[in-house]
Amino acid sequence: MPRTSAAERLRRIELIAVQLKQDIHCTVKDLARQHGVSARTITRDLLFMREQGMQIDADRGRGGGVRLDRNWGVGRLNLSYADAVDLLISIAVAEQMQSPIFLANLGSVRRQLVASFSPEKRRQVDRLKSRIMIGITASTLVQASAQTPPKRIVQALHQAFVTCTELEIRYQREDGATSHRQIAPHYLLLKYPIWYVVAFDNLRDRPRTFRCDRILAAKTTQTSFHLLPKDAFEPSISKDDLLLSS
Repeated sequence: MPRTSAAERLRRIELIAVQLKQDIHCTVKDLARQHGVSARTITRDLLFMREQGMQIDADRGRGGGVRLDRNWGVGRLNLSYADAVDLLISIAVAEQMQSPIFLANLGSVRRQLVASFSPEKRRQVDRLKSRIMIGITASTLVQASAQTPPKRIVQALHQAFVTCTELEIRYQREDGATSHRQIAPHYLLLKYPIWYVVAFDNLRDRPRTFRCDRILAAKTTQTSFHLLPKDAFEPSISKDDLLLSS
């Protein structure tokens, strides 16, 4: 078999750790077949994982398998900055929705994440949080028509929102008509479970609010924009609809 690179081996070890943690019965032979390497290579991988402190158990005898101790990994989660930012913002949204279920320890999680950031990174996260508004729960009629936006659209919107760059979209109105727009996504509004983009619409030359699940296509641009205050978007947002802003 061709020799694998160090990066490929580390990626394989990560995948093996995930498999073993899922309580799925795996043998060395199974893992070798799944990852396209020899049983000897898998054995070396498992040895390396043990040397790194992973608690790998092995059942002896014919048909015996290997597994990762289910308690291993607690406190070892490594997040990228982007992942940590997303998690912090999600926690802030959950806290502001004031649901008592499963929120008891969110404050502790948030403090640990914030403590890992530099002062500048903390300020950046605070600025992002301040651009997310929480509104009243959507009506049952609106909820009945809600759909989950495709992942590619969510990713494009996410990037444009975080980087303050304009977004080209194809949008479908309530009456079914579609149009192409270039918008600047200044704020996000959650009227559970519906997300809205509070944006400046270049086509109409004024602030508009777009339902995220009605965005049929989205493409980021290289055009940046300067953030406008929330007051500038009052024509497109009813104050009666807002509960809190993060």
